[in-house]
Amino acid sequence: MRALCAGAAVWTLAWTPAPDALAVTRGTGYAFTPGAESVAGSPDTDGATSIVAGRTYRSSLPAHGRLYYHLTLDATSNVYVPVTAVPPRGATVAATDGIRVSIQDADGNPCFYSSASFGAGLSPRPVTAVGQRDTGKSLCAAASVYFLVVERLDARNSTPDRWDLELAPATEPALTAAAPSTPPGPWNSATPEPPGDEPRERRGGDGFSTATSLGQGVWRTRLAPGDTLFYKVPVGWGRQVNAGAELAATTTGHGYVGGALTLSLLNPARGPVTDVALGYTGTRRAADLAPVPPVEYANRYAVPSGENAVRFAGDYYLVVHLSERMADSFGTGPFDVTLRVRVDGDAHAGPEYRGRPEPGGLFTLTAPDGQAAATGDTGSGDPTMRALAYGGLGTGTALVLGLGGWTLLARRSRASARKPRM
Repeated sequence: MRALCAGAAVWTLAWTPAPDALAVTRGTGYAFTPGAESVAGSPDTDGATSIVAGRTYRSSLPAHGRLYYHLTLDATSNVYVPVTAVPPRGATVAATDGIRVSIQDADGNPCFYSSASFGAGLSPRPVTAVGQRDTGKSLCAAASVYFLVVERLDARNSTPDRWDLELAPATEPALTAAAPSTPPGPWNSATPEPPGDEPRERRGGDGFSTATSLGQGVWRTRLAPGDTLFYKVPVGWGRQVNAGAELAATTTGHGYVGGALTLSLLNPARGPVTDVALGYTGTRRAADLAPVPPVEYANRYAVPSGENAVRFAGDYYLVVHLSERMADSFGTGPFDVTLRVRVDGDAHAGPEYRGRPEPGGLFTLTAPDGQAAATGDTGSGDPTMRALAYGGLGTGTALVLGLGGWTLLARRSRASARKPRM
């Protein structure tokens, strides 16, 4: 009995991860959406695989050439196809390297171009660009066959690796009533005073699907060189989000790292809104995102891309990346990073959609969104810990039940042995 209990204890300890071990392993790779369907891009339109809104796909991109994916679109829905490229960690990348994404019609006419590159950080990280089709424009407005096109921007000075891709096509239905077709009037473009709250610890997720909810406040985490963390901030109609990041001082190393920390803001369709990067010399550095207007449907008619992108309510993403080059000058860390998030403005009801977006709920907020942002209880937690916890609980329960049954049988056996024979 003692041996069996000791074995169970050893098994339990062996399969219970230490908190420090989890903290080290998180952030080492991009977390693709669970259940994402694997698809192969085609080098031409003839062999393009169909992708549909509401599903998430996983693919890969070669260093040279372009890939095509087939889309069948109606004449009433706006379409957004965010493509996140994930280079392998340790790869060499150029500042101008990245991806270009577009949607084009069957005749090869482009509807929209979007691109994302690594910039001064020269550090491989997930970058997202969005293929887009707006029905309000004359080009590409018809119901027809279209193609998503994905290609590398500049791979000449980069490691010629294939990059993993995540594709998350989405639709935005038409409105039940006509909305203003001109941008809103003037808005407060001054950088707001950052919150002065005491920092609260909040570890980010490793991808869009595991992004950690944040509300207004000051939040602290730790990143090792090469780490990328994802957060989401619920922002309703009429509300204005602003954020900044601070990289703490270090007592080890020396030198200068350009683009040491990158902070990016993306909209609910994963469309880039604005970003900022800061250089680092070992002393504390902070940088704020450029202000963007309150969330309004009519922002889509604004010319500046940052204003144009805050066109719907929902979860806005904050993505934080610490350059791999930090390790060369200042060691492996991890380094303390503080995020300051502010949400202002007067909330109001948004326009009514005629149908349901795909995926459902993409451009709406629920009461749990706000609660999760305030408390950090997203109801999901670390998927690794969840799996281990469920497995540990299940196996532990089985062990306890097994031990209990073994004990009961042993007692009955002893009682039977003591019972006088007739």
